[in-house]
Amino acid sequence: MPAVVARRYHSERNLGDRADLFPVMTLPEITEAVRIFVREHEAWGPPIVLVLAFGESLVFISLLLPATVILFGIGALIGEAGLAFWPMWAAAVLGAALGDWVSYWLGYRFKDRVTEIWPLSRHPQLIERGRAFFLRWGAAAVFLGRFFGPLRATVPLAAGICRMPFLPFQLVNVASALVWATGVLAPGTFGVRWLLENF
Repeated sequence: MPAVVARRYHSERNLGDRADLFPVMTLPEITEAVRIFVREHEAWGPPIVLVLAFGESLVFISLLLPATVILFGIGALIGEAGLAFWPMWAAAVLGAALGDWVSYWLGYRFKDRVTEIWPLSRHPQLIERGRAFFLRWGAAAVFLGRFFGPLRATVPLAAGICRMPFLPFQLVNVASALVWATGVLAPGTFGVRWLLENF
């Protein structure tokens, strides 16, 4: 029996009737589930956006959580359902800035020992790329890194490891969070509104 089939067989056998309690969802299914939840529970929108932006910017979680796609979906939902843009935007800014701040602090506090922690221990090349990018570009790397997938969370970690001063880091961190949150939420929000009004 192939390994994948064997694992599924054994996990289903061990769970019995509970096997369908834990269905595997694809990224589009997760995105749609979050969109539906936010549409039906608008008050939960900003906290959900904050958590997603935080997770997308935090060094450990960002490797596991594809939150940018979900945030683009929420941006479209804001435009489609007429939800309030500014609270969602503020939550995205705050979550992104906090995620980078925690990543920076982890690097500053634990230095190179942080690379021994899972999932970073399984992807040491990401840390090295983040460090090389930071050493080459300095504070500009913290700003630009926010817009490039895995660098988003590893550059702040590298900035902390390399002892970038706190105040310059935070200035660049907040500035990039403002631009990033706008870039993630505004196209869906205002693009969908424009389409709905003109077509």
